[in-house]
Amino acid sequence: REIRAPIDFVGLNYYTRAVLAYAPGEGPLHARQVRQASSHTLMGWEVYPEGLYEILLWIHRAYGGPAVYITENGAAYEDQVVNGTVADDARLDYLRAHLAQIPQALRAGVNVRGYFVWSLLDNFQWSQGYSRRFGIVHVDFATQRRTVKKSGLWYRDAIAQNGF
Repeated sequence: REIRAPIDFVGLNYYTRAVLAYAPGEGPLHARQVRQASSHTLMGWEVYPEGLYEILLWIHRAYGGPAVYITENGAAYEDQVVNGTVADDARLDYLRAHLAQIPQALRAGVNVRGYFVWSLLDNFQWSQGYSRRFGIVHVDFATQRRTVKKSGLWYRDAIAQNGF
């Protein structure tokens, strides 16, 4: 309580949800994750864009409507450069579906101020090394050549149109 101070904004990293089932004796929470019958990323994460809206609304209600920046949102998929392009349609669908949740949150009164895709570049992931590609720009790690993916071109256009 002594160090409590007003905050300028809440930064939200959202990738997926976890559906849990009661499982006596399994871990400290007595729960296990239940895989849903839906699409999943290369990380094995369920694609659940509605969860972004749900958590934004929860933050708004629980904390009195602070400014919220979505500081990370993205997905890892198998990406390959073919004839100089990367057609990462699964990532594009993921980003499009998640970004579409923001107007609904705004209409509900959530003070969303910004959205940042994870990640600009394919990079080193702390738990997976270079084996997972989250970027909207493909990086050839041997040559450092960069190729803007289809999702990156779409995101550029979404930014130009204010995301909507």
